[in-house]
Amino acid sequence: MTKDKLSELTARSLKVREHIIRMTAGGGCFIGASLSCVELMVFLYSELLNVDADNLDNPARDYLFLSKGHDVPAMYGTLAELGFISPDRLTQHLKSTDSIYWHPNRAIPGVEFHSGSLGHLPAVAAGVALDCKLKGEANQVFAITGDGELNEGSVWETLLVANAYQLNNLTIIVDRNQFQANIRTEELIPLEPLADKFTAFGCAVKVVDGHDYTQLEEAFKGVPFSDNKVNVIIANTVRGKGLPSIEARADRWFCAFNDNEIQQLFEELHGHAAAIIESESLTVR
Repeated sequence: MTKDKLSELTARSLKVREHIIRMTAGGGCFIGASLSCVELMVFLYSELLNVDADNLDNPARDYLFLSKGHDVPAMYGTLAELGFISPDRLTQHLKSTDSIYWHPNRAIPGVEFHSGSLGHLPAVAAGVALDCKLKGEANQVFAITGDGELNEGSVWETLLVANAYQLNNLTIIVDRNQFQANIRTEELIPLEPLADKFTAFGCAVKVVDGHDYTQLEEAFKGVPFSDNKVNVIIANTVRGKGLPSIEARADRWFCAFNDNEIQQLFEELHGHAAAIIESESLTVR
């Protein structure tokens, strides 16, 4: 990935995080999980998916299903930055005059399917992938899940069926931020060794840093990983990424902040981003 492209994506991620922070007002949002998913969402829509604001109904488009629907502020923010919806529309978050609320709604351009009840959309994605295969079409189908969502048996049932039909046009992306709601995954129902579990269910698996655009590019350009297996990308992420005061905190799952708190978070976000840039600059020197 070129330095200019990396700078462009990093700047876009910062803007998306600003949108997420703003959406904590007026009733709150699931900020922790949304912040962990930003780079995934920005990379997919900016660099990978054959879909944009002008081809939403194109039958040749790629499909993205956000199964961990509570991450939708990251999706909304990305769609706003890429012109699918007006950024001003995000101010309607949780208002009865719009469909911008806590989970994806197909009334929002770019949202393929409603979600909210965890464990449902991998099966929907598999159905779409099978339909594309039967029609001989080249569409790629992606579903983003949470790691806590993997406690749902429907996810694993879907993988059995999808691999039986050799759906190598289906990619499951796990936002592995180590938390579900207000507890660590490994403290409730341990998932590790997670990659081995997916392999045992017949999938081809890669593990990446979900905040590293270079690693994401390298992983996704290899899709499909196999001629006859479902692709799985486990993206290791940090809940609350970009705001050190809430990173990896179980109690910062859902937050509602007032205007003063939001301003403080903006300052923290930009201060942290500037410190990272300076650190990387010093390293290069």
